[in-house]
Amino acid sequence: MSDLFRHSIDVPPANPLQRPHLRVATYNIHKGVRGLGPQKRLEIHNLGMGIEAMNADLVFLQEVRHFHHREAKEFARTWFGWPEQGQAEFLAPEGYQSAYRTNAVTKDGEHGNALLSRWPIGDIGHHDVSDHRFEQRGLLHVPVLWQGLEVHTVVAHLGLIHSGRVRQVQRLAAFIASHVPADALLVVAGDFNDWSERLDAPMREHGLTRASSPTGKTRLATFPSRLPFFSMDRIYTRGLRCVSIEVPKGPAWARMSDHLPLLAELELTP
Repeated sequence: MSDLFRHSIDVPPANPLQRPHLRVATYNIHKGVRGLGPQKRLEIHNLGMGIEAMNADLVFLQEVRHFHHREAKEFARTWFGWPEQGQAEFLAPEGYQSAYRTNAVTKDGEHGNALLSRWPIGDIGHHDVSDHRFEQRGLLHVPVLWQGLEVHTVVAHLGLIHSGRVRQVQRLAAFIASHVPADALLVVAGDFNDWSERLDAPMREHGLTRASSPTGKTRLATFPSRLPFFSMDRIYTRGLRCVSIEVPKGPAWARMSDHLPLLAELELTP
């Protein structure tokens, strides 16, 4: 299975010290489960292989389970079973650190955002940006020390209503102004749920540029994974620029989540 993942990705050298770029991925993992009823299946083990194959320095994850009693019981007798750890810890490749904070609490468990980092991480912060009580949303803030440089990272998962997303961008900007030094390198990535492609302008107003291909193309479709049409998964940067960007595709990726991951190589802005 891991070969299927690797063949669909432009994989850089394994040694991060040989790479001049910061390799970043964002991925909504749909809580590690796909399907309904008798077709319901556990994909968290495949997701672990896929994340390892991406060989990213930083992996921004959304819809990550910390625990879920009902699904843990449902999959207890499957071949691999429900992980004993929280999904963030479980998905972290060997040598990576993980950071997780809860966004939503439900009857049987909770889920939120996570960051997996090849590089040392600092204090983990969380900020609630819920726009109404029916959608619990939050920002995960983690500073990372990349090759001697501090990079502030924010994992985001915005709401389903456009007006609410605009307000959440405003709260994101206020959070950055309060918690991130004005001259610091910054990466904000996640699932922006921006079906209508209207958030780039307000993000630019707050100094954040959307990662795009060298040709200027920004709309790399990631949703739905089986027939991607919408580019809801985004990477925005400050002090860094995108030198390459891709969406891994193929049957292995299409089955694991309703989103495809987005991968970008970033370098310091001259």
